Amino acid sequence: MLRHTRLAGESADYLAAREELRLAEIDLMRHREKVAAQRRALPQGPPVDDYTFIEGPVDLDAGDTPVREVTLSGLFSAPDRPLIVYHFMYGKLQTDPCPMCTLWIDGFNGIAHHIVRNADFAIAAAADPPALRQHARNRGWHRLRLLSCGDSTFKYDLGSEDKDGEQDSTISVFTRDGDGTCRHFYSTHPRMADDIDQRGIDLLAPVWHLLDLTPQGRGDWDASLDY
Repeated sequence: MLRHTRLAGESADYLAAREELRLAEIDLMRHREKVAAQRRALPQGPPVDDYTFIEGPVDLDAGDTPVREVTLSGLFSAPDRPLIVYHFMYGKLQTDPCPMCTLWIDGFNGIAHHIVRNADFAIAAAADPPALRQHARNRGWHRLRLLSCGDSTFKYDLGSEDKDGEQDSTISVFTRDGDGTCRHFYSTHPRMADDIDQRGIDLLAPVWHLLDLTPQGRGDWDASLDY
């Protein structure tokens, strides 16, 4: 069985604590896998409306026109592929792009070419296409499918927008039946309970996990748009 590789100068106390931590990390890994299996075993989800989105040119540097309408069902490249949609907090009452959402989407852009080997993937925002695409150009999001929700109730229905237009980050997964019916499979939000305000989607960004490896941890650091 693998053990922590002993380095010169490590004390017996350090080695004992490191072994205890290793076993705890194994327990955490197994619990994550159990939760993932429980998620995969969810019953068939309810059908949802075939929402309409607005999309600009595929080439982000080709300007913002012409735009076209695309439906939720049209985002699926095959019936047996799931669709993942990240709800970006930008638009309506969120007049500036959310820095934390931007952090997440920066990461998604880096791995999008891996994701699309297994699932269809898109970013949906309340912002109009020109504003959304300009922010995407500023961040270099050239691998992502960017959608404006336009007049649709997509974000409201999925819980990432309230009746006043205040935005929240959410990630949703959908499936499509052979007859074209779209179904909701799963959604999760940062606020999972009264005492969990922002940690609900931490697993989607490696930033937190890397910081958690350090002696200082993540602390009270927050993302910003100025770097």
